[in-house]
Amino acid sequence: MGCCPSIGRRHSALASLDQDERAPSHAVDSGRYVVVALFDYPSGGPAECSVRVGERLNVLSDEGEWWRVSSSVTGQESYIPSSYTAKLYNRWQFVGLSREKAEELLLLPHNQPGSFLIRESHSEYAGAHTLSVRKSSRPDHHSIKHYRIHRIENGWHYISPRLTFPSLTHLVEHYTEVSDGLCCLLREPCFVRGSNNVPVVSGPPPVAVRKPTLNWRDVNSSMIFGPQKDGVDTSLVSEGLKECMTSYLYMTEDCGDWDT
Repeated sequence: MGCCPSIGRRHSALASLDQDERAPSHAVDSGRYVVVALFDYPSGGPAECSVRVGERLNVLSDEGEWWRVSSSVTGQESYIPSSYTAKLYNRWQFVGLSREKAEELLLLPHNQPGSFLIRESHSEYAGAHTLSVRKSSRPDHHSIKHYRIHRIENGWHYISPRLTFPSLTHLVEHYTEVSDGLCCLLREPCFVRGSNNVPVVSGPPPVAVRKPTLNWRDVNSSMIFGPQKDGVDTSLVSEGLKECMTSYLYMTEDCGDWDT
């Protein structure tokens, strides 16, 4: 087995994790989670829904199989079956989420290539998890890739046997730095409506503005020290360079010899 590599920086998607959330990942902190809707409810039609799939819910009362909740998006209150929800820890670790629902959530708007989540794996292996990643912008399940996360006897986790990690958090941190066999880098956790975690959409790169090359043979003192002409917004020589040259000439007392 390999070991967890040291990581010098942390991806922005993980910056909010505190030390309490770095406990062994198979024993998530039951006091730190949010509830996410897995279905539209009621399911009659979009205009009739008080709760929509992918929304963060506030649980107002837990009454057995039925919960009274309010949507963090609209504020509407409703009674819904508790089976229509899943718990979300650390922004990316779901409990009670199937493969089909993982794909549905990752295909919601705002999710981009690199959006991801980790869910309990429905397998015969206790403690196994699955990493689900959106690998492309295609709006179908073919754009979602699933990776089995194995857990060994000492509690460590791995996707590839050559690389093991002491927790799911360390595993996620590693794959935000290097893809290391995954379809792409992990970027933002799966978007949840009402959780204020809208991913940053990068705009076009800034345009570099360069001044024309300055030929010092053509420079005289009036260009540098003279008043700025009307209608001219920029000068070939920056204010900082003017200040440095003025100080230098003052100290050397060569101001009268500058003209060329």
